[in-house]
Amino acid sequence: METFFIRAIQLILSLSILVVLHELGHFAFARLFKVRVDKFYMFFNPNFSLVRAKKINGKWEVKFFAANVPANERPKLDADGDVMVDAKKKPMLEQIPISEIPDGDWRKYPETTEWGIGWLPLGGYCKISGMVDESMDLAQMSAEPQPWEYRSRPVWQRLPIIIGGVLVNFILAMVIYSAVLFTWGEEYLPLQNAKYGLQFSKTMETCGFKNGDNILKIDGQSVEQRSDVIEKILIDGNQKVTVARDSAQIDLVLPKDFAQKVLAAGETDLIAIRHPFVVAEVTAGSPAEKAKLQAGDSIIGINGKSLFIFQDIANQLDVSRNKLIDIEYVRNGKIIQSKIKVDENAKLGVAYRPYFDFLSTKRIQYGFFAAIPAGINLGWETLTSYVKQMKLVFTKEGSKQMGGFGSIGKMFPKMWDWQIFWSMTALLSVILAFMNFLPIPALDGGYVLFLLYEMITGRKPNDKFLEYAQTAGFFLLMALLVFANGNDIFKAIFK
Repeated sequence: METFFIRAIQLILSLSILVVLHELGHFAFARLFKVRVDKFYMFFNPNFSLVRAKKINGKWEVKFFAANVPANERPKLDADGDVMVDAKKKPMLEQIPISEIPDGDWRKYPETTEWGIGWLPLGGYCKISGMVDESMDLAQMSAEPQPWEYRSRPVWQRLPIIIGGVLVNFILAMVIYSAVLFTWGEEYLPLQNAKYGLQFSKTMETCGFKNGDNILKIDGQSVEQRSDVIEKILIDGNQKVTVARDSAQIDLVLPKDFAQKVLAAGETDLIAIRHPFVVAEVTAGSPAEKAKLQAGDSIIGINGKSLFIFQDIANQLDVSRNKLIDIEYVRNGKIIQSKIKVDENAKLGVAYRPYFDFLSTKRIQYGFFAAIPAGINLGWETLTSYVKQMKLVFTKEGSKQMGGFGSIGKMFPKMWDWQIFWSMTALLSVILAFMNFLPIPALDGGYVLFLLYEMITGRKPNDKFLEYAQTAGFFLLMALLVFANGNDIFKAIFK
């Protein structure tokens, strides 16, 4: 449960930063062109808000746990005082004139923005005056366009208002990457330094790989990092892999549907670094403590089998759940034998030392001015890689691997780590920028598509069409949201 909350807090904090800055991108360009912004909210606020504030007559008014300000609209009446209806027999609405709104009512001061924090932490929004968006303010849109409204602005002003959020997210990603590289540098394990070889997933093994192999080349080109391998074989679709096995070099050819096989298997860790099993810490009350294991002990055997690689020992423990086993380990140069009960999770109750304690990593430090272009390059590479990955989503196997908030949360570490947090936030910023730029109504990319149409044809899509498109896009996004989070729930229950 503690792990769940740590990951949840990281996810909410990361998305809050990204959403607020994304919406500030829209806000900044809107205000630059003198377009009013009616509301700016972090999180959504159905019915009520945790906090809402507005500057009225030069002074700030703040409300806590308050009901939302009602919409500035009322039924439209005909000359006889009867409610007018449209072609679908629905009541027509009109905006309430400012002169009829009492003093103190926030609706009387539309020239200033209402700022707030909602109670539903699933995003946020920036409501721009005179824009067909998810708020569906039909009364405002049915009135004559006003000079301060979005719809009154020329295309060259509306376009940057729309792309402002995406622009800010991508710039933010490059800024974060630059800051991460400047603060922590870059460290990785060159594959040639993996002296114990690599551990492969089941799908990789069925394609000819053997645990202990080391990957040398892919399609004749040398590879230095695990991430390079994943990029080339899973995303780029390269098939020829040269491995070092014992003292020989062997060429393996992956099947054309390799990516689909991986997705169908649901494997997330294709390649791992093999390393010795050395105890870093013993959990109080665990089987390891009862067996008197200590930090620094190096396990070298299980049930008479000579095993010292962490992955091999983990596999042996997996088939020894709830069993008493014989264990051999080295302490201060002496071999010690003991018995230990493996728990139902195939664990001994120890934390182990990571692979970089035994293998030579490569570390690159960046000065301030070197970190900037390196961060920009990393941001661009991340975007390019993510775009390439999208082709996998549009497959039967890929669609099953789509995930929602649960899958995103699992990408964060179990323990708080600022370097990983900021790196993940930068990655999510790239993803948010790309996803928002897709040409789907209700997303920024949908608005851009309509603006490009207007620029090319010289004709603006009518508000009714935009309303229908917005509604269709909204339902499509909700369906995708339900599908993605439904996948998470299904996996949690049945897998």
